[in-house]
Amino acid sequence: MKIEEICGDHKLPNQIAQTLEKLGITTLYPPQVDAVKKGALDGKNLVLAVPTASGKTLVAEFCMLKSVLREGGKCLYIVPLRALASEKYDEFKEKYGPLGVKVGISTGDFDVANPRLARYDILVATSEKVDSLLRHRAKWLADVVSVVVLDEVHLIDDPGRGPTLEVLTARFRQVNPKLQILALSATVKNADEIAEWLGAELVKSDWRPVPLRKGVYLDGKIKFDDGSKRAVKVEAGDDLRTLAVDTVQEGGQALVFVSTRRSAQAAATLVARYVKGDLSPGEREQLAAVAKTVEGALGEPTRACRQLADCVRQGAAFHHAGLHHAQRKTVEDAFRKNLIKVICATPTLAAGVNLPSRRTIIRDYRRYVEPFGLVFIPVLEFHQMAGRAGRPQYDKYGEAVLIAKGEGEVKALFEEFIRAEPERITSKLATEPALRTHVLASIAAGYVGDVDGLLDFMGHTFFAYQYGTSDVGRVVQLILDFLEREGMIRRQGKLLIATPFGERVSRLYIDPFSAVVLRDGIRGIAAREPTVLSLLHLICHTPDMGLLYLRERDYSDLELFCLDHADELLIPIPDERRELEKFEYLLAELKTAQMLQMWIDEAWEDDIHERFGIGAGDIRRSADTAEWLLYAAHELASLFKVRPALAPLRKLHQRVRHGVKEELLELVQLRGIGRVRGRSLFRAGYRKLADIERATEQELARVPHVGVEIARSLKRQVKRGGELATKF
Repeated sequence: MKIEEICGDHKLPNQIAQTLEKLGITTLYPPQVDAVKKGALDGKNLVLAVPTASGKTLVAEFCMLKSVLREGGKCLYIVPLRALASEKYDEFKEKYGPLGVKVGISTGDFDVANPRLARYDILVATSEKVDSLLRHRAKWLADVVSVVVLDEVHLIDDPGRGPTLEVLTARFRQVNPKLQILALSATVKNADEIAEWLGAELVKSDWRPVPLRKGVYLDGKIKFDDGSKRAVKVEAGDDLRTLAVDTVQEGGQALVFVSTRRSAQAAATLVARYVKGDLSPGEREQLAAVAKTVEGALGEPTRACRQLADCVRQGAAFHHAGLHHAQRKTVEDAFRKNLIKVICATPTLAAGVNLPSRRTIIRDYRRYVEPFGLVFIPVLEFHQMAGRAGRPQYDKYGEAVLIAKGEGEVKALFEEFIRAEPERITSKLATEPALRTHVLASIAAGYVGDVDGLLDFMGHTFFAYQYGTSDVGRVVQLILDFLEREGMIRRQGKLLIATPFGERVSRLYIDPFSAVVLRDGIRGIAAREPTVLSLLHLICHTPDMGLLYLRERDYSDLELFCLDHADELLIPIPDERRELEKFEYLLAELKTAQMLQMWIDEAWEDDIHERFGIGAGDIRRSADTAEWLLYAAHELASLFKVRPALAPLRKLHQRVRHGVKEELLELVQLRGIGRVRGRSLFRAGYRKLADIERATEQELARVPHVGVEIARSLKRQVKRGGELATKF
């Protein structure tokens, strides 16, 4: 079926066909044809369970374009990750912006409804952001949206993200039953259940535009699932390097999956030495520029920055969550341009952005899980990694290769992964932590008014479809008791009414239990002046704050630290003998607070890494969460009129946002000035905005890390009063 036919049959501008033709797309793939035949362009709900690169997104694009251009509708494209949101936003804007389609993106601040988002025809957003908008009673979103796309819908199975995705899907169906839902997924075992839950047609296929061969490598040979064998003639002294270098020498690219960050860095460093010889002079020149970008991403390069830059110069890279997001994006872009030939990554890459390769190499297919020890990774995870193999328009086939450690393991890997079906997707909704926030949100935003209405809504979830409503009902009753006891809701006969406290907590997008911790801790501030440590520990005591792991050597130092600072803490210290688990949590909280303290004291990131074993990406994720919780604490202090808490929380919020000492707060209000440039300006004598206003551009440009462009920007900003980077 030709793209032109689709446009003609559904009265869509032929410019769509012309745009896609420039990208080499003129006809529909078989799964896409099936989707059209099953009513995708007639407004039917659809579940597309097909492999990566088989055209799921294009079906969704056609449905959105038809809604926007023919019917004046509004569309939501929901993704699990910010990186994926940015990728889809860039792609849609480039392709369809010239057609007059307004494409927007929203992934950030959870405490604003931002009605300006309503002006976009297609809004790309994370599930958490959409959930936040619904909590803010964004009526335009619920009433106007005509098409909702759920990308990576199999993540309903994820204990962290799944409940939010499931609840907002049920919410949309409750508020706007007429909207079209398109659920996109890799092949999953029970896609038919998801389709039935959504009242959707199912398109399920194993078809791929680039055929995929899955195999196992051992002793210089790959044995594939189609019965064929292939000898690998390269010898690089190590199985992983051998397969990677063989791929590059054949003109392809390789994604290598290992289990840990340290393994990813070590593998990339070793592979890079063998890859650099296959680079052209032009590629080396371009890679040198890429290396400069990743090395300077943090302002002050760390050892990891320098190691990554060194790998990139040689045509390889590592990729994991410990890197700064700007570094990860730079590596991904260079790989797409075929400059970087090999990426060694942890499995998070497989579930993230679209990054196809000629060959996917899976070295680590076991993971340590307490109390079982090393166990095989899920089959679905293997398929996510394997699905990255095969570059459309570049490769005639893709290869996904597991590395066996011995002859006896070859058969086991075929049975456990290659011939095995992915696991069944199951709801993770019916636990108290998962439901607390969603029950409160349903009441506070006015979506339900009584217990019957709440249980009726829960009856529309995927959990209720799979298991019935009795288990959900039991957990809901426990949550309602908790919310009433803590003053977030009150019951009036059968009615459920959110209090001002409950409404504020829901809109702050924090766990109600976190709100209780913050409220009780803030009330303690009224009696004594808080220290930085007491406030940092308070937010680390909430379930919303991810904690650093305790290592064996941490215990004694943290126990002494706890004793030395016991008087500062706003939370009672548990008895080590009677409440050992709670005491260990306290130590992990203090360790996380120590890390944040080093961040705001402007410690070098290398020093933070050495002490805590975390990367730049981890530091910033923790700082982002801490910043949000400090803002929430400030809002609750304002609500409960605990005035002594307001100024300390406001100041600490800004310090955590920028990672600076208090003396730099005025300078970092300026756009383009972070902790490194701010400290350079301070050392050079520019300590206030007035100092910068008196200086010339030439003087400012001579300050280390500033330069001509930044100096010019600073002068423009101070001339018009600065651009304050503050929420308060």
